[in-house]
Amino acid sequence: MTQQLELFASCLSGMEGQLAEELKTFRIRKVRPLAGGVAFFCDLEAAYRACLWSRLAARVMLVLDRVSAADADALYAGAHGIAWEDIVSSEASVAVHASGANEQLRNTRFTSLKVKDAVADRLRAFAPERAQAPERPRRVAIDVRIRNDKATISLDLAGGALGTRSYFSDDDTDDAALEALLAAGLLAQASWAERAAEGFGFVDPVCGNGVLLTEAVSVACDRAAGLGRERWGFAGWKGHDEALWGKLVREAERRFEEGLSRIAGADALAAGQTARPDTTRVRFVGAAASSPAISRARDHIRRAGLRPAASVELGDAESVVPLVRRVSAIANRYAAADAAGLLVAGNPEARAAGKRASLQAAEIAFVNACATAPEGSVFALAGGAGAVARFKSRAVSSQRVGRDRIETILRVFDTAPDAGVTIEIPDSSGGAPRKVQVYDEGSIQFASRLRKVLKERRKWAAAEDVSCYRVYDADLPEYAVAIDVYEGCGEARGNTYLHVSEYAAPSSVDPEKARHRFADALSIAAVVCGVRPDHVFAKTRMRDKGGSQYRDAGDRPYVTTIEEGGYTFEVDLNGRLDTGIFLDHRITRSLVGKRAQDARFLNLFAYTGTATVYAAGGGARSTVTVDLSQTYLEWADRNMLANGFDGSEHSFERGDVMRWLTDARRSGRRFDVIFVDPPTFSNSKSMGKRTWDVQRDHVELLINVTRLLSEEGEAIFSCNLRSFKPDLEKLERYGVALEDVSASTIPADFARTPKIHKCYIVTRA
Repeated sequence: MTQQLELFASCLSGMEGQLAEELKTFRIRKVRPLAGGVAFFCDLEAAYRACLWSRLAARVMLVLDRVSAADADALYAGAHGIAWEDIVSSEASVAVHASGANEQLRNTRFTSLKVKDAVADRLRAFAPERAQAPERPRRVAIDVRIRNDKATISLDLAGGALGTRSYFSDDDTDDAALEALLAAGLLAQASWAERAAEGFGFVDPVCGNGVLLTEAVSVACDRAAGLGRERWGFAGWKGHDEALWGKLVREAERRFEEGLSRIAGADALAAGQTARPDTTRVRFVGAAASSPAISRARDHIRRAGLRPAASVELGDAESVVPLVRRVSAIANRYAAADAAGLLVAGNPEARAAGKRASLQAAEIAFVNACATAPEGSVFALAGGAGAVARFKSRAVSSQRVGRDRIETILRVFDTAPDAGVTIEIPDSSGGAPRKVQVYDEGSIQFASRLRKVLKERRKWAAAEDVSCYRVYDADLPEYAVAIDVYEGCGEARGNTYLHVSEYAAPSSVDPEKARHRFADALSIAAVVCGVRPDHVFAKTRMRDKGGSQYRDAGDRPYVTTIEEGGYTFEVDLNGRLDTGIFLDHRITRSLVGKRAQDARFLNLFAYTGTATVYAAGGGARSTVTVDLSQTYLEWADRNMLANGFDGSEHSFERGDVMRWLTDARRSGRRFDVIFVDPPTFSNSKSMGKRTWDVQRDHVELLINVTRLLSEEGEAIFSCNLRSFKPDLEKLERYGVALEDVSASTIPADFARTPKIHKCYIVTRA
């Protein structure tokens, strides 16, 4: 009788049922779904099939033993009692991974080391021939899972994450492996294997790096998920049957060749991977909105050996419509029934990379593709709450999968969504009018206003040699957003970016209506300004104590460079509270540069040091840049270096400004020009129990600042609290004089909001 092995296949949380069904297709009958995976019993051949063919399993573990984990000594004894000399090849090294904990074994690293010591001691005693092995090219991966007072010790047959597909390149991160598992789960939930056999076409209108498309075409072409994988954990296992494994790999290769020939045709198969796909025949298509994404997706398709069967094309919310119609017509020609539908599938959030505008554009493209698909089509998506809201019927299936940052919901619909309202906007480059899907038909008024202001502002910017400027600032009360244009420089020259800030709507406005208006503003702004959706960045401005602050974006950084006043600055358009430069201070920075000639310059609350750059460029004798944040000091240093200011006369000092001022006064430091631009409010942990409020604390601040001024020195004090009122009487009492120069420092592009900041020249009275 064939030996039955005990195994456990792990998977993303929520996919246990799908994985159990998949394992049954490998002729495995004894399956039991558990939390985080499936336990099963089978012979060696079926275990190999699970490794080679499973798309849903993250790892496949051969259970070796369950031992006591009452404490470290018990774990060591149990692990040492396993006959490792009969398991580990002399040509294999050993790696141990541990998970779980109990009262006695709380540290997984300690657990791993304890088991590894036991394995090494056992092999040293019972397999002395290992010491003679000159090298160990293979590796055995041992998995230890602690639960209560027991440890399950297993051999990782895959030797690594099965989600790391053979078509991945060195540029792919660990997230790609998770994405592959999510893609496989979405396809399984949509019964894609059966639909592909019926002749269904496949469209991913937001394919990005092409992982979902590659997985879909692999299923259609009967390509094993593990085909082409170079390293397997069982290679260092003494129970490995190389002949049996080789037979299964050859079978998989044959099935793939037959499947590819069936899908792409014998002629395409003979042409190999260099020939372009025949778009009059290909019924598996992905659309991406940028050239880099198209390149990555095509590379994945090519590395998987699927180039004759799939096409990756440039597409957005508009161009995806004719693409879907073309694929539908092709699918009908090859349908097993009278007419075949499409599976329109996508993972909009994976494509968006944390960018709200990109997510919205991806969701609109997905909805348009679904609305264009023929009757009988099926629609599947991971996440994409905005797209889900467009479906008026409930999902025929829905499953929450993953945990923490990868948690999402997989949904399948059999009824097309509502595409919404379409408005036409004149093309910014003079082409045919652009069609934009919106929630509110009245948003055409916002589009008209933005077009008018943009035309005027671009002329002004060109005349003033300004490349970063505000183009819209709540001109229409219903569309309370601020839109800033950033033109890239250096490697980013030629790129235009939009930074869109939403003013939080008052409680009297319906939250859903506010969300829809902001969504419409993002879609329209990209089209009117002629900017790619992935170059549009959105944030929401929230009201906080003492004024307005951005909430923490908490998203992936998007760092690029821009120019202002002949200087280069680094900005982060996506990942931080603000971008790194306040555009309304453009004139103020110029004022600093003009007054810094041959001066000892001090920048307090320096942020990213843009004023320091202007001072150095204006001929400052020395500069000192002070901020509480080490991150911003390093950013300031990079800005200085980018502009050629790297001498010892330029220093960066971290500290709480109020304490720093006290220390500077005691040490007798003096400065000729001081720039002070404090936040409205701060309760940073680095300040201890103190908080900062510019209205409350400005008198103390300015008194201390003036005590550091040289005899003819002056300070430039600015703040963005719109209701700020200096306590002139108290300041005068302490010998501090203020001259309000706010009006002269408000740039033309901020003329609609003259209270956006206050600015004063400060001197000793």
